[in-house]
Formats: sequence, structure tokens, C-alpha cells
Amino acid sequence: MIVRMWEARAEKGRLPDLVEWVCDTALPRIEVNPLHITSEVFSSSDDRCVVISRWRSDPERLAAPPPLLVARPPHEWDFTLVDR
Repeated sequence: MIVRMWEARAEKGRLPDLVEWVCDTALPRIEVNPLHITSEVFSSSDDRCVVISRWRSDPERLAAPPPLLVARPPHEWDFTLVDR
């Protein structure tokens, strides 16, 4: 399993709009991929939106958010579970 973390900082006051875009537009596009397992969306008090998605393999990228919603381009990282 691969876990992809996607993080974006919203423009000031635009976090609700960014979260809405993620939930209503970006995630439905990737959730139909048969390699997708699940996704979770988080927000923070400092205008950040984070998506944690789990994949069988080959994670798909989220679409680029509308430029007016984000203060900078999103960042993405892939992780694998550590067996301990």
C-alpha cells in the first residue's frame, strides 16, 4: 500500500472553498480509480488542507486547484508503511 499526502495552503479566508473543491471536484475524480482504497480530508486553523489517500499502487495525483484558492502550489509526498 502507498499513502499519498497532499497539502495546500489556502488563500486567506478561502479554506472553506478549497475544502469544498477538494471534496466535490478533486476527490471524485480519483476515487473511481480501482487502485484507490480510501481518502481522508483534514483542515487546520492556519488555512491548510491535507488529503491522505491510500492506494494499492501507482497513486494518482489530485488535479491542480483553482489558483484563486491557494496561496502557493500544493505539495505531495508518498509514504509506505514501516513494519515495526
